[in-house]
Amino acid sequence: MLRQSGAFRSNEIVAERVMDSNELERERGITILAKNTAVFYHDVKINIVDTPGHSDFGGEVERALKMVDGVMLLVDASEGPLPQTRYVLSKALEAGLPPVLIINKIDRPDARAQEVLNEVYDLFIDLDAKEDQLGFPVLYTNAKAGTASSSIQSPATDLQPLFDAILEHIPPPKGDSAGALQIQVANLDYSDYLGRLAIARVFNGTLKNGEEVAIAKRAQARGHRSDAARRHCRCRRCHRNHHRRDHHWD
Repeated sequence: MLRQSGAFRSNEIVAERVMDSNELERERGITILAKNTAVFYHDVKINIVDTPGHSDFGGEVERALKMVDGVMLLVDASEGPLPQTRYVLSKALEAGLPPVLIINKIDRPDARAQEVLNEVYDLFIDLDAKEDQLGFPVLYTNAKAGTASSSIQSPATDLQPLFDAILEHIPPPKGDSAGALQIQVANLDYSDYLGRLAIARVFNGTLKNGEEVAIAKRAQARGHRSDAARRHCRCRRCHRNHHRRDHHWD
């Protein structure tokens, strides 16, 4: 998807599993930390979040699902749905996200695409999917060759059917771009050059590169008190360190 959308030059050398940038991920061949990227297709920006598939990293999965408007469920054409497929799909269905099913590796000699499709339908029903969630589109892909098709019998030459399915079935984000800025931070990171980083989704308003914003907290939020409340704190530590801002609350 990155290459065919023009994210890389035609002669650029790209590492395998480019989204798995963590050394442990590359060593074990799995995704541990959720990561995001974006591609442009027909002047539309498509934000992509790569999530872990195992329940051991459930926190990463749930945080990532709050940042998206739909999901692409990737299933091996030979192995079919795995235990981790069930976990991630259950969380996506609970969030009411529309799915797009991708049956990958259809070039394998032991591929059984139709049987896998039936297994996925059974999994959706077992997870009490809503009727509209059962009408998901199905694409058959060969990721190594970079091809996708809506029919297992139809020859494919590129990933255009996949891009078209995303634009057709995944709804655009809701919100008011002219409203007050409202974002939800899903994860924190750190850079030696930039310092602390907040990975977030903008729900309302507009955020521009280089723009400074302020974080607004509720005065009586749990664990925080207003200055007036601080002055009336009578615990020993606050009385002894009344000139300090990091008061302790008993």
